[in-house]
Amino acid sequence: MKLNIKSREECKYDMLSLGEVMLRLDPGEGRIRTARSFRVWEGGGEYNVTRALHKCYGMKTGVITALADNEVGRLVKDLIEQGGVDTDLICWKPTDGIGKKCRNGINFTERGFGIRGALSCSDRASTAISQATAKDFDFDHIFGELGVRWFHTGGIYAALSPESAETVIEACKTAKKYGTIVSYDLNYRASLWELVGGTEAAVRVNREIAKYVDVVIGSEEDYTACLGYEVEGTDAGFKELNVEAFKKMLLQVAADYPNIKVMANMLHTVRTATINDWKALCLADGEICMSKDYVGLEVLDRVGIGDSFAAGFAYGLMTTQDPELAVNYGVAHGALAMTTPGDTSMASVEEVEAVMGDAGARVKR
Repeated sequence: MKLNIKSREECKYDMLSLGEVMLRLDPGEGRIRTARSFRVWEGGGEYNVTRALHKCYGMKTGVITALADNEVGRLVKDLIEQGGVDTDLICWKPTDGIGKKCRNGINFTERGFGIRGALSCSDRASTAISQATAKDFDFDHIFGELGVRWFHTGGIYAALSPESAETVIEACKTAKKYGTIVSYDLNYRASLWELVGGTEAAVRVNREIAKYVDVVIGSEEDYTACLGYEVEGTDAGFKELNVEAFKKMLLQVAADYPNIKVMANMLHTVRTATINDWKALCLADGEICMSKDYVGLEVLDRVGIGDSFAAGFAYGLMTTQDPELAVNYGVAHGALAMTTPGDTSMASVEEVEAVMGDAGARVKR
């Protein structure tokens, strides 16, 4: 496997993401329905990857997004800046003062505990980024003049609106034109796709996007719901995954899309909201690489685990080009992300590498 990644010297950004950044309102250990106060975070499936790549791995990153030009939008921008992600490429959309013209997305999320699963209640219709088009972002300037080593986007943003899907395709095409590596997290969300045509629309849109992608990330369900591939001999709900059958499916994806160099698959078994099993595999050069298996992992907040995996996986590929190392960077980072609150990673690269090396959880003095 060889990804032709541009040098840091010729690019302003190690990674850019394209997607929605929402305001997360977190009731902590309580419930949304009975909360009297919320902690505020920022988060978004695509943005979380670039934030982690900066905060955990020290790389120069930025976000391509749009925000409604009001006080909530300014709060989101401030939170992004606190995460160290460049905000120069944000498109500010005028609003009417009541959110009818456009608005900023809000996501209420409770963590869950034991038999009570995590719960998300989003309020994201008619947001600024869902209305944005490729004309709002000068992709030729971004990828051709500023320079970007790695571009990341995903299926959550692509599902927001027809404009979003078209913007993803245009961004991926332009990134490829200028030699930027493109990664795409399939990230299927039924609640988004059911309003715009369901799985049939998801497959149609994602198969078009897949033509311009180098690295694909997803869970086993994502490959079925987003790309329409079936895994033979696997039970409903993917409770038991037939690895050989899944490898056969991934090989078929690779044959259908020769532009895709690497595919990663996250294997996440939720025993309870606070006890999960967690591992991943990837396919590169026709070979499967399996990660370390984290069994009975104790969870504080599982939201954002896949984004933390994607950040670690991308970092591993960017720095080592070794798929086995990369998938273990991703899984270790995802495991650490589940130990802290909020969508975004609070880990350091030293902690990730310690977990990869089987470091214990004893107090460090």
